Amino acid sequence: MATADQQHQPEQIDYRRLALSLVAMPLWLFLLMFLPAGTWAWMKGWLFIGVLLVLGVVAWVFMRRVNPDLLAARVNAHEGTKSWDKVLLAFLFLTMLAIFPVAALDDERFRWSSLSWRVVLLGYVLLFVGVVLLTWAQAVNKFFEPTVRIQADRGQTVIDTGPYAVVRHPGYASWLPIAVGLALCLGSLWALIPAGLSMAVLILRTHWEDQTLQAELPGYKEYTQRVRYRLLPGVW
Repeated sequence: MATADQQHQPEQIDYRRLALSLVAMPLWLFLLMFLPAGTWAWMKGWLFIGVLLVLGVVAWVFMRRVNPDLLAARVNAHEGTKSWDKVLLAFLFLTMLAIFPVAALDDERFRWSSLSWRVVLLGYVLLFVGVVLLTWAQAVNKFFEPTVRIQADRGQTVIDTGPYAVVRHPGYASWLPIAVGLALCLGSLWALIPAGLSMAVLILRTHWEDQTLQAELPGYKEYTQRVRYRLLPGVW
């Protein structure tokens, strides 16, 4: 009989896919931010990239320590993603990415709105709160994959510890302060429009994913009786 250690085969990270994503992400950010800004001298843009880099490195190091299996699960491609989620993800990424060029056009090129550095600092506070909540959710949930699917291949079970004892989708809840924080970090009120659209898409995704989990994941319906709220305690 196989031992527990033999049965547990950690998934190996697809390093080619990881390398491509690490190269593509900064390239996309530069294209989406500095081309619309019309200059490389956009101070808020450079400050944001520096802060994002530090947060990303800290979160990566922390995750390798507390939940290393999740890194491979989030990087690698998997079969079984719901077809409706593929469509929603396209809309979600478009609205998320739109935050950056809109902010660049607003704050640097056309200066449609003028935000004080106090408001920008508030944006960074919201961003930090959201990243902490997201990292906490990922730390306790080894099934925190980027797409909606029932992970039978990974023995998916209900997670009800950490932030999951308060709301059923804390990872999605983290995007609410992050989205607002991104717009304010970059000095733009107009960027709140795509940020709001991304939140609307994410709320729809939360609703459909919750229905899927209730229908297909053993124990999840009972979990909903213990934890009533999906995103915001006392609201929904």
